[in-house]
Amino acid sequence: MVAKIADVADKSFDYIIIGGGTAGLTAAARLSEDPSISVAVLEAGSPNLDDPKIIIPAQLTKTFTDPQYDWAFTTNPQKNANNRVSLWNRGKGLGGSSAMNFYGWIKPPAADMDAFEKLGNPNWTWKNFEGYSKLTETSHVAAKEHAAVYPHTFNAAYRGTAGPIQVSIPHHLHTLDLLFRQSFENKGLKSVPDPYGGEITGTCLASASMDPKTWTRSYAATGYYQPNKDRSNLTVLTEAFVSRILFGNDEAGKDLTATGVEFFHGGKAYVVHVQKEIILSAGTIKSPHVLELSGIGRPDVLSKIGVDLKINLPGVGENVQEHHMVGITVELDTKGGHETMDFLRDPEYAAKALELHAEGKGLYRMGVTSFAYIPLSTTSPKEAPGLIEGVAQKINDAKRDGKLPPGLAEQLDVQLEILRNDTLPDVEIVAVPCHLVAPSPPEPGKSYVTLFCIIQHPFSRGYIHARSKDPTEQPEIEPNYFDWDFDLEALVQTVKYAKSLSEVEPWKSGNNRELDPGPECKTDEEIRECIRKIPGRLSTTYHTWNFCLSGVK
Repeated sequence: MVAKIADVADKSFDYIIIGGGTAGLTAAARLSEDPSISVAVLEAGSPNLDDPKIIIPAQLTKTFTDPQYDWAFTTNPQKNANNRVSLWNRGKGLGGSSAMNFYGWIKPPAADMDAFEKLGNPNWTWKNFEGYSKLTETSHVAAKEHAAVYPHTFNAAYRGTAGPIQVSIPHHLHTLDLLFRQSFENKGLKSVPDPYGGEITGTCLASASMDPKTWTRSYAATGYYQPNKDRSNLTVLTEAFVSRILFGNDEAGKDLTATGVEFFHGGKAYVVHVQKEIILSAGTIKSPHVLELSGIGRPDVLSKIGVDLKINLPGVGENVQEHHMVGITVELDTKGGHETMDFLRDPEYAAKALELHAEGKGLYRMGVTSFAYIPLSTTSPKEAPGLIEGVAQKINDAKRDGKLPPGLAEQLDVQLEILRNDTLPDVEIVAVPCHLVAPSPPEPGKSYVTLFCIIQHPFSRGYIHARSKDPTEQPEIEPNYFDWDFDLEALVQTVKYAKSLSEVEPWKSGNNRELDPGPECKTDEEIRECIRKIPGRLSTTYHTWNFCLSGVK
């Protein structure tokens, strides 16, 4: 069960894990398998266990911006996107962002994982990733009636069979899955029978992190915490806001030993002591924030906020990347009988659907399952060569002028290598079965689909740094959207490709009209301006990474 402050304050543990999210609860469960080891987890959010807003599917964004569940971080105004501020939703509470994501259970192409090895981390390979990822999951075969309608392969060699996260094909498959697949096939994009073996280029039916016994969310809290909550050597304290890591030797330049963690609970400051290791697992945005408040990071950043330097580690908070995303909203033909999550906007329908869900039936079993991963050479055969060579020239110029920090040149070279490989995906298109993008509002009684267009390997780099020594103040988030022109141009080409589905059957007959950005937005320049300027159009994909580099110092 969730601990009380008296169980943690001024106590000592072998391991302290900062953050009870996706990775934190996983690490806690694995470490506490050894009964001789004591583990404490400090989570800033509430338990939120068995909360309907979290565990019942088909409620996308229901927890967004609610401080009970969401950190709701915001970026700096983006100079290359009409000075717009971007909202970065992140999960707060046990399970972290695994408690608020869109249920998609997707694995990357093998080449993306093997790229880590090329950058100096020999343990990060597809082979190792595949083995460990299988340990996390129990994959369930789709129902026969669904496999008959939407043919796909379940390759047991790619799947886990005894892990704590339940993975399944949602049993309320929407008709859009087949519409999406057939339309892309008619554009010449192949289908991937089973996208979990390291080959994902093409269109595919994805699994979801749903437990088919209850049709509820399977995530870090249900998979790694709740089955182990009664272990006597596992202590999980929620509403414990970490302010900094404490060290026994505070002299700059000396080898430091972490001795504990300072945190706030109920408005008061407390300390918990550590005997072996502190594991920082506070998520994409808070991890560099905690490091800097603890005196670890760039000297100029720490000096600016008045924090004494303990370890000069310039990479903290740097090299931040985010997948840019743009949505296209399409109103579906009412004759198609498409059941989408838009139906749940009607309170009466939603109430009946909730009753059906309790019986294992109905629309609340729906997920996001239609994905396409596409090389730039496929979306834009004419434009791709020029865009790629433009990137190559910019990399060479930056190398020549000495403008790239240590390690970045190697990263960019690996990205360029992937970009030049016509068999690997550079962009992604996802069909979400509902209206999910402003500015045009949905109309009652109508069904929609939102096509999210996403770039996979952005070249722009940003940073995340503490604004002050106050741990409750949000860190500064500067993703530098479109700092590299390629990122914007690749997104423009992806939007054009997605919009061209309106010329292909059965997509052409399956929709009434493109609601946003609209058919009048069709040239490169019009799409470019739409992405930059229309509020709500450009978004994060919640895939931010590389703030605390895993590699050789």
